[in-house]
Amino acid sequence: MGIRRVFSSLLHYMLPRKRQGEGEAVNERDSEIVTKKHHISFSTDSKNTAETKTIGTSSLGVGNSNNKGSEPTIMEMAFDNGKPRDIDEDLHSRQLAVYGRETMRRLFASNVLVSGMQGLGVEIAKNLILAGVKSVTLHDEGTVELWDMSSNFVFSEKDLGKNRALASIQKLQELNNAVAISTLTTKLSKEQLSDFQNHVSGYSSICYVMRLLTYAVVFTDINLESAVEFNEYCHNHEPPIAFIKTEVRGLFGSAFCDFGPEFTVFDVDGEEPHTGIIASISNDNPALVACVDDERLEFQDGDLVVFSEIQGMTELNDGKPRKIKNARPYSFTLDEDTTTFGMYERGGIVTQVKQPKVLNFKPLKEAIKDPGDFLLSDFSKFDRPPLLHLAFQSLDKFVSELGRFPVAGSEEDAQRLISTTSDINESLGDAKLDEINPKLLRHFAFGARAVLNPMAAMFGGIVGQEVVKACSGKFHPLFQFFYFDSVESLPTELLDPSDFRPLNSRYDAQISVFGSKLQKKLEDAKVFVVGSGALGCEFLKNLALMGPKSTVAASAASSINPLLHIEALQNRVGPETENVFHDAFWENLNVVINALDNVNARLYVDQRCLYFQKPLLESGTLGAKCNTQMVIPHLTENYGASRDPPEKQAPMCTVHSFPHNIDHCLTWARSEFEGLLEKTPAEANAYLSNPGEYTSAMRNAGDAQARDNLERVIECLDRERCESFQDCITWARLKFEDYFANRVKQLTFTFPEDAATSTGAPFWSAPKPETFGIPVPDWAKHPKKLAEAVDKVIVPDFEPKKDVKIVTDEKATSLATASVDDVAVINELILKLDQCRKTLPTNFRMKPIQFEKVFSLYADMGFFDEYAWTEIRGFDEYVPCGWQASNSLNKSDDDMKNQSEVVKIVIVADGGGSDFVWPYNAAERVVARVSILDDDTNYHMDMIAALANMRARNYIIPEVDKLKAKFIAGRIIPAIATSTAMATGLVCLELYKVIDGSHKLEDYRNTFANLALPLFSMAEPVPPKVVKHQNMSWTVWDRWIIKDNPTLREVLQWLADKGLNAYSISFGSCLLYNSMFPRHKDRMDKKVADLAREVAKVDLPPYRDHLDVVVACEDDQDNDVDIPQISVYFR
Repeated sequence: MGIRRVFSSLLHYMLPRKRQGEGEAVNERDSEIVTKKHHISFSTDSKNTAETKTIGTSSLGVGNSNNKGSEPTIMEMAFDNGKPRDIDEDLHSRQLAVYGRETMRRLFASNVLVSGMQGLGVEIAKNLILAGVKSVTLHDEGTVELWDMSSNFVFSEKDLGKNRALASIQKLQELNNAVAISTLTTKLSKEQLSDFQNHVSGYSSICYVMRLLTYAVVFTDINLESAVEFNEYCHNHEPPIAFIKTEVRGLFGSAFCDFGPEFTVFDVDGEEPHTGIIASISNDNPALVACVDDERLEFQDGDLVVFSEIQGMTELNDGKPRKIKNARPYSFTLDEDTTTFGMYERGGIVTQVKQPKVLNFKPLKEAIKDPGDFLLSDFSKFDRPPLLHLAFQSLDKFVSELGRFPVAGSEEDAQRLISTTSDINESLGDAKLDEINPKLLRHFAFGARAVLNPMAAMFGGIVGQEVVKACSGKFHPLFQFFYFDSVESLPTELLDPSDFRPLNSRYDAQISVFGSKLQKKLEDAKVFVVGSGALGCEFLKNLALMGPKSTVAASAASSINPLLHIEALQNRVGPETENVFHDAFWENLNVVINALDNVNARLYVDQRCLYFQKPLLESGTLGAKCNTQMVIPHLTENYGASRDPPEKQAPMCTVHSFPHNIDHCLTWARSEFEGLLEKTPAEANAYLSNPGEYTSAMRNAGDAQARDNLERVIECLDRERCESFQDCITWARLKFEDYFANRVKQLTFTFPEDAATSTGAPFWSAPKPETFGIPVPDWAKHPKKLAEAVDKVIVPDFEPKKDVKIVTDEKATSLATASVDDVAVINELILKLDQCRKTLPTNFRMKPIQFEKVFSLYADMGFFDEYAWTEIRGFDEYVPCGWQASNSLNKSDDDMKNQSEVVKIVIVADGGGSDFVWPYNAAERVVARVSILDDDTNYHMDMIAALANMRARNYIIPEVDKLKAKFIAGRIIPAIATSTAMATGLVCLELYKVIDGSHKLEDYRNTFANLALPLFSMAEPVPPKVVKHQNMSWTVWDRWIIKDNPTLREVLQWLADKGLNAYSISFGSCLLYNSMFPRHKDRMDKKVADLAREVAKVDLPPYRDHLDVVVACEDDQDNDVDIPQISVYFR
């Protein structure tokens, strides 16, 4: 650890805390994680007088609280007297990758009121609490009904009759103790908004100058008249209060946003600014700019760009944004006259400039009459939003006149709503719709009272993201109406009105939309959820409210719905666990839902579903983006039928010699880390463990790679071996000189400034690297001993080597260059290595260091039940791991269970990202969090970030802080709660169709959504490819079955009867038969199962009754025919 720490420290002191043109300096040591007390308050009013209830040490009040004590109020807790909250970079690492620090700080200063705590309201509140806003106030005057149980995941039967807001606060608080949560159970007034805003404005003066809104109100259950009044107040307030009205009615939903008369969006899409490396600029009007052709430009006409590092035409280096046009993959036209500028010589980087956008929102009263363009989600429903705009107004009028919602199955109520919609439409004059679609309005009326969980999850994600936009200025807001329906989710058969009658069950709201028959199918369904990360937990919550059985471990889901039947399976789904997930297991399923985070695992589950012909509902998220794909047997293509192109990898020569962005520098830094601290020590240990075998292998290889391996081992054991701390400092100082001075000098010596390519073009199109020494400023001299030790190191003068070969071929896979005398050099190195080994201590070994990830789990150990503790111990079935308590005490399981304090358990995983099933059981007060982070005491990321930034400085590449380096080098996948919630909601809407079992291809929807823009693109899935042969046809979903333990001859004859001539049969990677091999004719009368045992050396387990073979066939005209997989049953 000494070398690693010294090298990291040395690099750290070489880097200033802040450089000109960069953001503020960041403290690279994470602050200590402190467990916060719950911020909870209850405000009730049974006699028009507010009464504040307190839990723990927090007394929180809203409005006219009678609390006169000295304890803090909700306002004081929400704003912490103006002190910003620190960002826990471990807890929020994936969210930080989406939003960045500045947006997170704005979120931490934001306060939100959510009115209406039915299913939609609690979903919005959940997403905002997980995002980490400053405070959330829950408002609801109603009480929990059995009807609410279909959509609200925090309610249980014991909450019936309680105020909705009060029943929600405890479990919502457990999601994030850092957010102050309060309740308001009295009628909301504009004066209360004003009172709350007054507290906000004192804290938000800076944000107001930036035209940011630090207070937002969301109404999920409010009539139109009241909404107009509240919206008018919010719109005209100074500063404006962000106003959102949203509602979910059965399979229909709406959202309206108003962020004030003038709202500034600072980042419309959240994407990193695009860049390009300049190859040439013409002296023209307008000027033509060409860029190097190794990476396509992502610019669009009208973009603004700035230039830097240009030599010759230096007039463009003034930092002035310039507009481009005629954007092409590798060039664009600059809207500027450069005829009088200097002539372009070489170099230069062009960078996109992201411009703020100002939006002028209309108040609801005006927008309802003139809605403008609607945000579309499905282009097959182009005419749907204008009709739903009228339908929601009609429903509001219906409820205002009758004091209730339409009754499910009531034709009279449906006709009344249709008539009202028609009247409103006729009053529009020239703007009226041509038709109003009575069938759609009938469905709308029948389900109007119900709040369905999938719809609440979807709109909870959308609206939660809109609140984040309002409070941060990050991403483009919804402008201003959005309507959505999933009427295709309804059963295909016509239902009798009696099917909608409530059964006095927790599913009554769902029954009012889909009928009791589909509900029964849901309750009988067996659903397999693969993966229990963010998506998996959301799916479990949704499924618990919808009612199907689940075969995954989740005590939290059981607490949401005790009627759920759950089987806990902790095994990884893969080929190695097919004894657990055997044929009978798969055949017994109704549907599979993927919640996985890697492609290989998805492909395996896809193949299993394909094989057993099971529906697969696939989804994924990446930051604010999400996608869903429906894989339905015989209707759609499978997941693996089409794949994204592989991620483009930078050529090895670019990474190691010619980087031009920070990703290249970080890739190089991680490669050097692994080479220095893991691979080379491991190679040295391999030699020390068995010198004879190792050197013999190197001699037999006799290539450049073997030569390089031997040279690295000798360096490790001889020239660079450290025996004291002073040696470590010397090694680090010389390594620094080699990395950031000598290598660059050698590169510029081999390829001087006037070097040209074989075509005569300048060799240096990217910025030419620069060297620099080690100035030791005053602030670096505080660690006196280290500075003195560094001063003692004697650095040899650099002498360039004339015979050095530097790889420039972009297709090269190795940096080692072959030589005619490799064998001679290898023999010489082996002799040196043998001499070196004799000087080493007996049993001397190196200690390789892996770039590791640490899983940190925080749990309230005092409230674990036996099941939960078993769940934690079961983690070792995922990856090999060790447990270590933060206080370094060895504790037994019983001791750990009895601990009342919050302890930290660190699990150091051996690489791979396994899914961790963790049951956060709100009912049993289990509070847990699992995050992937770096152990800052091992200095891994410090070293990688410092290496990358020093290299970036060599090549004049913008540097990054440690957090950004962690995102790139650690390959952290950006994730936020809002897109996760939306994806799961969309998938569960499709689940209704799957369970019904009679929907057509055109009824299903695949979705791509980007909440940042916002963009919703829904489309019908792609059907599978059909193969035809003679009078037969099949798709990838078909599987041919041959029973009765056939011989090879019988299989061939079975295919011949179908007009297919089989010339090759394989099992796994083993060839059982090929017509070109004469000896294979001796196998004709052997059983196929026996051939598999004999040739493939497989042991067919007792639970397996068949084996699958791949057969290559031709037709009678010798044309290859792709046939389905064949299953040969031998039992």
